Amino acid sequence: MVGVERNRIFFVILNIIKQTLMIVPVAAAIIFSEGKILIARRAVHKHLAGLWEFPGGKIEKDESPEMCITRELDEELKIRVTVKDFLTEHEHDFGTFKILLKAYICSFIAGDFTLTDHDAIKWADLDQLADFNLAPADIPLVNAISNYVHIHPHLSIS
Repeated sequence: MVGVERNRIFFVILNIIKQTLMIVPVAAAIIFSEGKILIARRAVHKHLAGLWEFPGGKIEKDESPEMCITRELDEELKIRVTVKDFLTEHEHDFGTFKILLKAYICSFIAGDFTLTDHDAIKWADLDQLADFNLAPADIPLVNAISNYVHIHPHLSIS
């Protein structure tokens, strides 16, 4: 009985740990230019290598999501954007950690696209996004983007 009780306690503790996994706040930029949306493929040396994503990154302490987007896009792609509207947020569980992903509609301003964390970029039409092997946390963003564009047909996002 002692072994059974020890196993039960172990699994209760493990369950508590799983439920209290640290949630990492991240921001994603949905960047529009000339009616297309920027996606980037994760480089081979990165977590989720080969998957496509909306660029962004971890929100640092005392940093707003908008500040994070500006910083991350400068660091990872060497581009500048205007952060326009909050789009959506959701949690994604990777098993060993969770993220709270906050997505923002942005417009491309300028830059030469120097890739550091990615090995490819693509300007895709909204209806093409489902054809790409997107990172799991980014998949729900496609519906949110579609809804945003549908609700704001009068807006020219550029």
